[in-house]
Amino acid sequence: METQNQFKFFIVDDDVFCANVYEQYLTTLDYKDITTYSNGTDCLNNLHLNPDIIFLDHNMEDITGFEVLKKIKRYNPNIYVVMISGQENMKTAIDALKYGAFDYVIKGKDVCEKIGEVINKIIRVKEELAKSNPGIIKRLLSIF
Repeated sequence: METQNQFKFFIVDDDVFCANVYEQYLTTLDYKDITTYSNGTDCLNNLHLNPDIIFLDHNMEDITGFEVLKKIKRYNPNIYVVMISGQENMKTAIDALKYGAFDYVIKGKDVCEKIGEVINKIIRVKEELAKSNPGIIKRLLSIF
């Protein structure tokens, strides 16, 4: 069974206020391994730190969230990437999922609640994967 503190989080958002809100919320959920980046390039340069979950802003100055998402998935397709955006555009959400995002969260007053729900979904997915085929998980992990 996964425990909360086993997750390593990256928060990638050029809006420092939003990044701090997400970080504080994760801290209140008793997560401790949280790193924030103000741009996609810094996130990509630190993927060797092996984050489990990345909360990624869609609209950033240096490189778009979609480009960062694609590069993260090429680096390690097992990283759970959650795209966060102020855009309620359905095409943007569909494209995020098409490029490999685990989920798409729209910024708003309930964004933290949505982040908590996504983390719970990830926990359930990991538990189901471990239950359904524990042998394959061990084999995959032994490759790395």
